[in-house]
Amino acid sequence: MIRRFAVSAAVAALGAFTVLSASLAGGEQGQNSVQEVEIIEYRGERLGSVADFRENSIRGIQRIDSGTYELTIDGLVEQSASLTLAELATFPRAAKLVTIHCVEGWSVKALWEGIPLAVLFEYVEPSPRANTVIFHAADGYTTSLPLESILERELIIADRINDVPLPPANGFPFQLVAEEKWGYKWIRWLTRIEFSDDPSYEGYWERRGFNNNGDVDGPMFDG
Repeated sequence: MIRRFAVSAAVAALGAFTVLSASLAGGEQGQNSVQEVEIIEYRGERLGSVADFRENSIRGIQRIDSGTYELTIDGLVEQSASLTLAELATFPRAAKLVTIHCVEGWSVKALWEGIPLAVLFEYVEPSPRANTVIFHAADGYTTSLPLESILERELIIADRINDVPLPPANGFPFQLVAEEKWGYKWIRWLTRIEFSDDPSYEGYWERRGFNNNGDVDGPMFDG
């Protein structure tokens, strides 16, 4: 049985939108294709589109089977968990208007909707020793963020963008919305969240010279 938790921030009211019809593949393997409606405006602000994102993954677009998918949460926790999409759908949700800035020089403002990480963290009860959260993707990509920073920024993992289900190219079933961080922190195709006591952990691009903090107002590279 999945436990439910209240979070400090209320789920955002989505309000009225200007809409744009968009045909998007419905989830894994391109099955159950449906006509979705992507919003192009939110509270008076013009949004980018799912089509504005460039393909820059390390092993190409991952196709995740929603029927077998599980999000593992483990490491320095009181109780590890492996949650199916059906189970994850029972958790509280939030929506945030956030711009992603890629080190390649492009940016996209979008409305992201998903699960607050604080809710998932409460479910597994991180150890007092945990200070770092390592994120793992289906293609082997990893990155990390300080636990304190995640909670302060009230970060979410998103399964919807601009009011449509997250397409495979954008990270179905979940993308980390790493607000105020460079795009290489916005991990897609999330499969595992690991709690660690190693604040020096370096992910895929961080091991290749990108700054481990990843702040958009800070340096892009180390040294």
